[in-house]
Amino acid sequence: MLNRYADKNLKIFALNSNYDLSKEIADIVGVDLGKSSVTRFSDGEIQINIEESIRGCDVFVIQSTSAPVNEHLMELLIMVDALKRASAKRINIVIPYYGYARQDRKARAREPITAKLVANLLETSGATRVITLDLHAPQIQGFFDISIDHLMGVPILADYFLNKHFNDVVIVSPDHGGVTRARKLADRLKAPIAIIDKRRPRPNVAEVMNIVGNIEGKTAILIDDIIDTAGTITLAANALVENGAKEVYACCTHPVLSGPAIERIQNSKIKELIVTNSIALPEEKKIEKLKQLSVAPLIGEAIIRVHEEQSVSTLFD
Repeated sequence: MLNRYADKNLKIFALNSNYDLSKEIADIVGVDLGKSSVTRFSDGEIQINIEESIRGCDVFVIQSTSAPVNEHLMELLIMVDALKRASAKRINIVIPYYGYARQDRKARAREPITAKLVANLLETSGATRVITLDLHAPQIQGFFDISIDHLMGVPILADYFLNKHFNDVVIVSPDHGGVTRARKLADRLKAPIAIIDKRRPRPNVAEVMNIVGNIEGKTAILIDDIIDTAGTITLAANALVENGAKEVYACCTHPVLSGPAIERIQNSKIKELIVTNSIALPEEKKIEKLKQLSVAPLIGEAIIRVHEEQSVSTLFD
């Protein structure tokens, strides 16, 4: 039996990207999911109906902007517009995985900054707060002029590895950009870090160069925020084993796992890949090597704290 949350003005709505996670979050908070429907006109345009009164309510909408990203993003924008026109008091959007985040600066001439564009769209649609998990680049928080709560997946991953009781561990960042993330996991596991120095000739193609740090005879844990085609992480795992690591685990918050990712992981030296359920995975991607941990308790607690106007940052102290 669900422990009921006392305040009827807290409403949680789910869209189509990750219904199971939304249901789990609602159960943890102690509310039923709000009644709404997402349908399509015959030409494919999205139609959303909110089937209960939300006037004066504190509304939370859960939607990862994962593949198909454009569909899920439009669903979210249309939902926020519907909530605004239905007189919701506050519209909080919970985005476990924030898509379009990898274009967060102009790396070359005449490139867009899609992470900023999406932030502008969400604000213009009427969102009053964003709750998200492990942004690809922390500075994306500054792209919003509304409140943003940036949650961390590292504690969830760290707890899993602590329960493994490894003897001799090293945390490995697959590139220079991920050192801060690796350091956070290393601090929780009280382990040293190593860095893979690699050159990337073109997008989604990684070439491992050399390993900075001692990995000889150790259990190596690779950590990244996103695993997309799995080229970087599998090359890194193979390089670690070739250079003397005893075994290799890999972990990330967001399992995008597109294209040849599953096949690459299956054929790699990775013993186990630990991910969260920020992105819903179809059955064919749930291979034996892959273990999915739930972010629902973390997001559920964050929702309660936001609604009750308590500190969210103390979740990570």
